[in-house]
Amino acid sequence: MATSNARTLSCAVVTAAATFVAATIATSPARSDENLRYTFSWPFAKDDAMRPRGGTTSGPPVEVVEEPSEAWQALTEPGLDAFERDRRAILAMAGEFRTTFDFIETVGFTPDFEPSRPYQSWATEVVFPLEDRGDFISLQHVIVMRYVDESGDVHGPVVQKHWRQDWQYEDPTINVYAGHGRFDRVALSEQDVRGTWSQTVYQVDDSPRYAAVGKWAHGAGYSAWTSDETWRPLPRRESTVRDDYDVLIGTNRHTITPTGWVQEEDNLKVTLDAQGRPAQALAREIGLNRYERITGFDFSAADGYWTRTADFWSDVREAWAEILEHETVLLKDEVDGQELFVPMFEYAAALDAGEPYDPQASRRFVRATLDRYVEPR
Repeated sequence: MATSNARTLSCAVVTAAATFVAATIATSPARSDENLRYTFSWPFAKDDAMRPRGGTTSGPPVEVVEEPSEAWQALTEPGLDAFERDRRAILAMAGEFRTTFDFIETVGFTPDFEPSRPYQSWATEVVFPLEDRGDFISLQHVIVMRYVDESGDVHGPVVQKHWRQDWQYEDPTINVYAGHGRFDRVALSEQDVRGTWSQTVYQVDDSPRYAAVGKWAHGAGYSAWTSDETWRPLPRRESTVRDDYDVLIGTNRHTITPTGWVQEEDNLKVTLDAQGRPAQALAREIGLNRYERITGFDFSAADGYWTRTADFWSDVREAWAEILEHETVLLKDEVDGQELFVPMFEYAAALDAGEPYDPQASRRFVRATLDRYVEPR
């Protein structure tokens, strides 16, 4: 589709993106090993076995917002009904953030268990509403990274399309992860979904990751959504370094704060047998992802990227919506040694580099690519 110059550039961008996605390299205010924190770990582990792994790059300082946001104030307005307060809680997750990701194994279930190294990473990330139909809200995450080198020079920005979360009120069907790359479409009863919201999370290439159902709870200065128990594929932070388990089984809580929001996870790392049934739990893991509002950070590169690639990503979402109407969908990890995000990112990178969007060519490419990676049944 692209000229040779655009293709060369797009491949370079995809290579950089692949490195980022695989390692979850992230941008943070300047940091060093001296200020990595070990406040919750395994006190008797040998040497520095519990030194966290993850993003190690440094970025320019950011200004954290200290006053309660307009989104928070709108959420706490007196007299709101439950549905509108739920909606405002979901929309309060949009904005510009400094994000931190922390994961640690807390319990082992095998005789030879040794905890894996905790995970820590940072990012600067913008979250914006793709769609708001009242009872349906879609939020897209995009990372914008800038690096500070040893001489103090700032490089970037590097833009990375990140995950997406779709929220549906009283959702009658969800696509549940069943292990071994399989997603099953599950019908829910009217009684089971009354007053609930489903959250469906999608990977960076808009392939499905997991779906869950839960209720928002609102108290005095408190709003949080807690999922039911959900199966998930291995996250990239794990799949790039280990392959000894098959699925995360756990719960997920989103809590809105005056200056951002927090996502908490409580997961079991579980192996499955050939039929997709739990065979052995290896460890319990907790995760804590904080989204702190920031101001003054230049996210315009994300706006430009989305302007140039939005039509293509809309084609991708539309194709996936049709595929996920099937009762069962099998998604391959790789084809010819490449994960799905690589060809998708390459196509988007060419558009970002200046190639004009051709609707018919884009849709043909999306369908042909997904046909190689996906088997609907």
